[in-house]
Amino acid sequence: MQELYEQYRALLFKLAYQLTGSVSDAEDVVQDVFMKAYEIPPEKLTQPKAYLCKMVTNRCRDLQKSARKKREQYFGEWLPEPLVSSYDDGMESVARDELLSYAMIVMLERLTPSERIVFVLREALGFEFPEIAELIEKSEVNCRKLLSRARAKMGVSSEELVQPEAADEKWVHGFLYALKQGNLHEIVSMLDQNVVLVSDGGGKVSAVVKPVASREIVASFLSKPLHKAAIGSIVEITQLNGQPAIIMRSDEGIHTVVMLHVEGDAIRNLYVLRNPDKLQHLAV
Repeated sequence: MQELYEQYRALLFKLAYQLTGSVSDAEDVVQDVFMKAYEIPPEKLTQPKAYLCKMVTNRCRDLQKSARKKREQYFGEWLPEPLVSSYDDGMESVARDELLSYAMIVMLERLTPSERIVFVLREALGFEFPEIAELIEKSEVNCRKLLSRARAKMGVSSEELVQPEAADEKWVHGFLYALKQGNLHEIVSMLDQNVVLVSDGGGKVSAVVKPVASREIVASFLSKPLHKAAIGSIVEITQLNGQPAIIMRSDEGIHTVVMLHVEGDAIRNLYVLRNPDKLQHLAV
């Protein structure tokens, strides 16, 4: 079993993280699955990858049901936890491949559990439709329909490739410099006409409660409250979810993470995470 753990732990974590949007939940799911796998007779583990992935998807499906109820009562917008690229000694590849961009993981919240499972298995992990059909116990035709519906809900065409859209680190440094300077003109020039800012404070710290979809208001937020937060903090660029991200820390630790979704050298979405519960694992 130790050999299976070492071989499939990273894959199962990637799957669980993208199905839940939570690092802590993904860790718990993987640990729970392997604890149960120890009790499975070896003759039933002739196809361990499929068997373990099925256990993970079933466990995550149960979590998604309870999570939806909690998120209906969540104060303000709910955003997924960011993932450290070199998460631990065996996970260096987690955020470099087989992982959707942070913006895509945000959009996964629009999907039903079944749509999300099919989308992640197919688009992130590259499973073939016969494998997916067997894993979730649905027909191959049904799986293709689930993927089509998922793409439609996320606004991703059938011809469009699902790839992490990582901004160039030099470009992010330019944005960070404009942010530190409070340079409103420069900030506006880096924003897409249809930019949207989403902030998650979880009701525990100050944050924008509803998404901001105005270029002028987003720029004002960046050049004032976020600029003020940056001035009083240590601000740096690090790799989260396989892409450059901005973190701000005080003596107490990381208090803000800014994830950027860039299209054509312009920021299409900004995700500002401030809920301390979602940032504490970044200090580990």
